[in-house]
Amino acid sequence: MKHKVFIFLFLFSQILFAQASDSLVLLKDIDSTIITDVKYATKENFTGKILYPTDKVYLRKIVAEALAQVNQYLKKNYALRLKVFDGYRPLSVQKKMWEIYPDERYVADPAKGSRHNRGAAVDLTLVDATEKEIDMGTPYDDFTEKAHIDYKKLPRNVLDYRKILRTAVERFGFTAMSTEWWHFDFKGWDKFPILDVEIK
Repeated sequence: MKHKVFIFLFLFSQILFAQASDSLVLLKDIDSTIITDVKYATKENFTGKILYPTDKVYLRKIVAEALAQVNQYLKKNYALRLKVFDGYRPLSVQKKMWEIYPDERYVADPAKGSRHNRGAAVDLTLVDATEKEIDMGTPYDDFTEKAHIDYKKLPRNVLDYRKILRTAVERFGFTAMSTEWWHFDFKGWDKFPILDVEIK
């Protein structure tokens, strides 16, 4: 009997832990030193439209915690910090993006869903101690070959910073997207369901 009770309590605790890890959280609540600049809350993005009603960044809790580790690592080892452009994205917004730019190299087909729609992807860059953005060779959402992670015809300092960013995030469980130097997916992204929850 005691053995069955122990198993039940163990399984129940695992379920609670999974739910806590899987929930969407406000990134600022996990690490307030990460800078945010949500372009989709402005017209300064590839659609030319305001897509988000807020500039708050949400992610799955486990993803936000890993990103905080990346930020601490960069501060300690390079005197750099993260600036985040996008995190969780509602599926309804993904559909609007696809209507404007239906190219799967840069915009995920909403019929399949984006990693962003799962709260398990993040778009980001580096800033220095004064919060000035580091030159990464192209602006955010530059849909050209220059934004690809294997593009080499760039100044040495740009290539070095791209490597620092990629190495840091991969160290804590993220993987790079081949066509966008700023986009990283968290390991196990496919275990999270696609969401269409409005962000506020």
